[in-house]
Amino acid sequence: MVSKLEPAHHEMRYRYLGKSGLRVSKLSLGGWLTLGGTVEESRSVAIIHKAFDIGVNLFDMADVYSEGMAEVVLGKAARDLPREQLVVATKVFGRMHPGPMGAGLSKKHIIEACHASLRRLKMDYIDLYQFHSFDLDTPLEESLEALEILVRQGKILYAGCSNFNGEQVTTAMELAINNSFPRFISSQPCYNLLERDVEETLFPACKKFGVGNIIYSPLAHGVLTGKYTVDEPDPPGSRSATNGGKFMSRYLTRENLQRSERLKKLAQELGYSLAQLALAWILRRAEVASVILGVTSLDQLEHNLAAGEIKLINEEIERIEDCL
Repeated sequence: MVSKLEPAHHEMRYRYLGKSGLRVSKLSLGGWLTLGGTVEESRSVAIIHKAFDIGVNLFDMADVYSEGMAEVVLGKAARDLPREQLVVATKVFGRMHPGPMGAGLSKKHIIEACHASLRRLKMDYIDLYQFHSFDLDTPLEESLEALEILVRQGKILYAGCSNFNGEQVTTAMELAINNSFPRFISSQPCYNLLERDVEETLFPACKKFGVGNIIYSPLAHGVLTGKYTVDEPDPPGSRSATNGGKFMSRYLTRENLQRSERLKKLAQELGYSLAQLALAWILRRAEVASVILGVTSLDQLEHNLAAGEIKLINEEIERIEDCL
């Protein structure tokens, strides 16, 4: 049982999410492929409780993660935690049931998916409700109207998006401003040392409209932990050999593995692990509010959370760039 008293916050720093008043831990916990999935329920709950004890307040799920089980597990863990101190984030877009209305960002699907997420979470409201992807088949005005209904009903507090590009964020924000729809306070892109496209257009758009970024896949599906090498790109028991393999092919190139090996050497020289260096490199950016960790053990959680204490100096950042 976790204490309901204020957790020890001295090890964790908080950042405002965009221009909102919502403050989130700069390292957060996510449930994709892990919590409620590859990590059994009791261990998932223990990881969530430990993260909260260390000062993590942002927990990021999606309805499609492990077919709803990620939300169920977070709901069970949250029963022993003070709800007012949690920032519960989840997403809508992916297919949750058969038939023509089982996915997407139609008003019907968004409203029903939100109700279903609340049932799984066993909560009265969601702090941050995010569009999981851009829907080319539904007018964005319709999707934003659905958010307005949910905000008015008190079922969601804030809105965000995931996997939107700079142009899509701009369009959404202009529509929201011109029509008094809820504005996105967050964007959730994939960003790491090996995949930096968002620096070109997404980050500038987010900066212009006051949207904070919550980063996923900061370790490139494990490639930036150093366990994958040119000589052994498929170590036994690794994600590439199991459930996450289909997401990893774009990272497991010879060039990326060579970069990873150079970065690992530099990290060791600086006194960090490669994972800690990779996380600290992302956190140095002003556009980033929080970085999502996907962990499978308490040791991994504590190790990665330590990256929040690292302050990279310019010379170290230059040396990181040289490794790429």
